Amino acid sequence: MGKNLCDRVAVVFGGGSVGPGWGNGKASAVKYSREGAAVVVIDINLSAAQETADIILNESGASQAFECDITDEKKVIDLVEKIIKKYGRIDILHNNVGAPIMGGIEELTLDRWERAQDLNLKGTFMACKAVIPHMRQKKSGVITNISSIAAIRHTGYQYPAYYASKAGLNHLTMSIAMQYARDGIRANAIMPGMMDTPHIYQAIVGQYEDNKKAMVEERSAMCPMGRMGTGWDIANAAAFLASDEASYITGVCLPVDGGITCRI
Repeated sequence: MGKNLCDRVAVVFGGGSVGPGWGNGKASAVKYSREGAAVVVIDINLSAAQETADIILNESGASQAFECDITDEKKVIDLVEKIIKKYGRIDILHNNVGAPIMGGIEELTLDRWERAQDLNLKGTFMACKAVIPHMRQKKSGVITNISSIAAIRHTGYQYPAYYASKAGLNHLTMSIAMQYARDGIRANAIMPGMMDTPHIYQAIVGQYEDNKKAMVEERSAMCPMGRMGTGWDIANAAAFLASDEASYITGVCLPVDGGITCRI
C-alpha cells in the first residue's frame, strides 16, 4: 500500500500480544506505523504494549505505550484526553480488545456472561464514546472494531456469551457508521475467522485437551484454504479500511476468514 497513513494518529486498544508472535492488535499497530501513522499502543498489560511500541520505534516509527483497562470508563476517558493533549487529534481508533469466554448456557455464571459483554462490547462502546467527540470536531475519523465470524455464525465452540457480544459489536459498529456519516466519521468491523495467533494457544487450546498440534490441524482443516489466517491478514485489512482508498466504505462488517463463512 505504501505510506497511506502519513500524518495520522492511530490509537490501538489491545495493541499488545498475550504471547510470543503476532496477534491481531500487535500486527495492526505495526502495520499502521509502516503506513506512516504515529501509533499509540494501549493494553491492560503495559509490558505487552511497550513491546509493540518498541518494534515501531526500532523501525524508526513514532509510538508510545500506555496501560489501560478498557472496561474502566474513567481510565478510558482520562487516557483519551491525555492522547488528545499530546497529539492534538485521533484519526484512527482501532478496538481490538476481546476474549472468548467459554461455557454453554447452563455452565456460564452471570459473572462470566457479564465479563464477556464488558470485554467484547462495553469497552469498545466506551472507547468510541470518548473518541468520537474529538473526531466530530475535526470532521474526520476512522473507527475499526475487531469482531469475529462468531457474530454471524455458530463456529462449533460453546461460547454463547461470545456470540452474543460480537453480534452486538457488529450492530454497534453499524449504528456508529450511520449516526456519524455526515460528520466525516467512518466505522467498520473486521470479522476474523480461524486465526493462528498467540491468543488461541491460551484461550482455545483447552477445547482440545491442550493438544496444540491437534488444535492447529483441526482449525486449519475447517478453512477452505486449508490454513488459518494470521494477525497480518487482519492488519492489512485494517490499514486499508483506515486509508483514503476506503473513503466510501462505512458500516461494513468484513469477514477476513479464508472463505469459511461461505460454508458454515
